[in-house]
Amino acid sequence: MIICRTPYRISFFGGGTDYPSWYRQHGGTVLATGIDKYCYLTCRHLPPFFEHRIRIVYRQIETCSAVDEIGHPVVREALKFLEIDRGVEIHHDGDLPARSGMGSSSAFTVGLLHALHALRGEMPTKHQLTKEAIHLEQNVLGETVGSQDQTIAAYGGLRHIRFQTDGEIEVSPVVLPAGRIAELKSNLMLVYTGIARTAADVARSYVPGLESRRRQLRIMKEMVDEAIEILTGGVNLIAFGELLHEAWLAKRSLSAEVSNAEVDGLYSAALDAGAIGGKLTGAGGGGFLLLFVPPERQADVLEALNGCVHVPFEFESAGSQIIFYEPGTDYEAADRARGQRRRTFKELTRPALSAEAQ
Repeated sequence: MIICRTPYRISFFGGGTDYPSWYRQHGGTVLATGIDKYCYLTCRHLPPFFEHRIRIVYRQIETCSAVDEIGHPVVREALKFLEIDRGVEIHHDGDLPARSGMGSSSAFTVGLLHALHALRGEMPTKHQLTKEAIHLEQNVLGETVGSQDQTIAAYGGLRHIRFQTDGEIEVSPVVLPAGRIAELKSNLMLVYTGIARTAADVARSYVPGLESRRRQLRIMKEMVDEAIEILTGGVNLIAFGELLHEAWLAKRSLSAEVSNAEVDGLYSAALDAGAIGGKLTGAGGGGFLLLFVPPERQADVLEALNGCVHVPFEFESAGSQIIFYEPGTDYEAADRARGQRRRTFKELTRPALSAEAQ
């Protein structure tokens, strides 16, 4: 049995510059952090005592005889990519809802690859997990997604990520005194709007035209360096909250689908109640609002956002981890023999009694 734990993330600045169609031409940069909310994936080689050879449990339950029969696209393509042709069982559990802007889809991809590598007795590097997850999502599945979510899921921590024009990714920790990190954390609030959306759908409304939005994206890229200077320079962190607000205005200008009337109403209510700035945590459209709110005003903001769920969180620093590893009994020979000689499993039934016996 293998259990992998992979963090979700909060993106502060630079989102949008992490799409390959942009950074392959201009370079990109992001400031983001992993948080202590996780995607858990459990996997094992399925013993050859069941009618099915593959069982996948997420919001649905799939039982299949072959990899090509799997409906979940990431699971199907990850098994193909790693050339796993044996019986497997995979279970998914998440601390936060899917389609909520917390990088949950990429956390699933990174965690699944990590768990399957462990199932093969391999220890991939964080760089390898990042590149494989990006390849799977962008090239194999053709999703309109950026490259920051996979990176933070693999590495964790408060990170400055640079996306180079040659496709390489540089990941650096943002080193801060413990007191400064605690001060930043004390001013952040995460609230769930209750609006689910698919990030790729929102991204498709602006990613194909990123070249026509050069001004906004260059401003968003410059904000990353400015935010790091605020954090490391010892200035009042109110400036960080004000920069979040500027970044949100720039992000909203990318597409009408980045926000909507309901989100705008919630954000305005938060500002009126004392928030300095904030943003939706993903591509837009819904999900979680990240707000910068002085501690003494946070109760007022929660009251103003009545109906939204407040989610306390901490920063995390480990990234994707195998937290349980027990290979178990190896049924490889039996599994392969079964694949060659398909046997039908059946239930023993008792013959009906004759009328005379009755």
